[in-house]
Amino acid sequence: MAKIAYILLCHKDPDGIIAQAERLTAAGDYVAIHFDARARKADYDRIRSALAPNRSVAFARRRRKCGWGEWSLVDATLLAVQAAVEAFPRATHFYMLSGDCMPIKSAEYAHAFLDRDEVDYIESFDFFTSDWIKTGIKGERLIYRHWFNERTQKWLFYASMGMQQRFGLERQIPEDLAIQIGSQWWCLRRRTVEWILDFCRKRSDVMAFFRTTWIPDETFFQTLVRHLVPQDEIRTRTLTFLMFTDYGMPVTFYNDHYNLLVSQDYLFARKISPDARQLKQRLGDLYNSEGEVFPISNEGRSLFKFLTGRGRIGRRFAPRFWETEASLGRERTLLIVTCKKWHVAKRLVDKARQVSGVAAVDYLFDEAATAVPDLGGIQTTLEKRTRHRRALVRMLFDYWNTDKLILCIDPANIELIQDFYHDKSTVRLLEIECDFSDDYLLGHARRVGLAGDSTPVETLERLLPTIRYDVKFESDRLRDADFENFHRLRQSATVEENTGPLAAFLGVPRDEAKRIAETHYLFVD
Repeated sequence: MAKIAYILLCHKDPDGIIAQAERLTAAGDYVAIHFDARARKADYDRIRSALAPNRSVAFARRRRKCGWGEWSLVDATLLAVQAAVEAFPRATHFYMLSGDCMPIKSAEYAHAFLDRDEVDYIESFDFFTSDWIKTGIKGERLIYRHWFNERTQKWLFYASMGMQQRFGLERQIPEDLAIQIGSQWWCLRRRTVEWILDFCRKRSDVMAFFRTTWIPDETFFQTLVRHLVPQDEIRTRTLTFLMFTDYGMPVTFYNDHYNLLVSQDYLFARKISPDARQLKQRLGDLYNSEGEVFPISNEGRSLFKFLTGRGRIGRRFAPRFWETEASLGRERTLLIVTCKKWHVAKRLVDKARQVSGVAAVDYLFDEAATAVPDLGGIQTTLEKRTRHRRALVRMLFDYWNTDKLILCIDPANIELIQDFYHDKSTVRLLEIECDFSDDYLLGHARRVGLAGDSTPVETLERLLPTIRYDVKFESDRLRDADFENFHRLRQSATVEENTGPLAAFLGVPRDEAKRIAETHYLFVD
């Protein structure tokens, strides 16, 4: 059975470190600690004293002063790994943790998970061809030598790099290495760790190279594992659940995130708020529990993106359309149908085609699979359609040789609707107001990846009001925009009540509009 040696890098919260070490070792695992030399010596002495009786805890022989982006972080990790290898000969796996990490599964589950496959878990993507680095310097991390800290010695960092650029002092990457990049939170087998330590002793050239690269904790282990281990024995992922905001900062978890965390397909989570005492207690108890079953929904990242993208009043800032195109034509009429339930709008439009013969296209700017005639390539992607929206719609008028065209647009896309209203053509808008049951909204959440089949009930209960508010907000915003020629169909209205607005919108006789409004399956989910 797997026995894990946790490599714990930390620099604060001695009480939390002590509790974490005791918790992890109580389940039969091990902990090797490196406590930053920049931290208070009194805190370190306190940790050592409290954990001295625990034979499943080891400490790095030396303490390094660690700085973000520096080699010191890798050096500290290697010192803790070496201590773990020497102290715990029965350890089968070595798992990188920080003081902010907490288990989100039981030790029983973690051991069974690691026993399942004889592999290493580490993110390792090609440094140059992947898009892992989103902003900032890239190749410069490697080809120039970095002696200064970019955060604390910014002027010296960039002056040094600029000097090397000016004098052409680029260096060669070790020719037998394909540099990889990924998260520093890995879990490696004992054999892999021993190979890495042996490699470090033999390859002084590689060690010298990485000592002056920038942010080597994202490249050192990632590169060596790919160099030493067969590809089919590597899983390119981390077992620690972590997310980042749009500003590149780690997302912090609090007491009410318990159900969300334990349903993710990971063993640990980072980073837990120091104030989330209840969450830490529950997760700590969970780690040493037995017989727990963990249904995995794994919707954490998509749910976070959805909820945080709404802003303080529950809304995101939708994309804006700055460019303008030529007019659709003064003599033409564009009929826009907007409805959150796309299938309802499509049914109405299809019936209107049959009864009135009007040309129509479904969610052209929202759904890539919408059937569109070949217009020379402008219609091939959603990005192209949106960028050249007026030209595209004008070409559709020409293709069908018509002066009246129906177009479906999602109500969230109000800027697009406004853009068409600024055209010289006549524009009419029809909102189809539907009823939304909890079951439908939950189905919608699952369809778009905000929830899974095993998402906890508590998470769904928090999610439903946000989605319902989202739908209502979009409808209210349409009404507040004061669009001319704005009409509304309601699911709760009678056929007679819906016939008038539909006739006015389509510009057809009332009897034709009634035949369309009578569609018996129109609002069926």
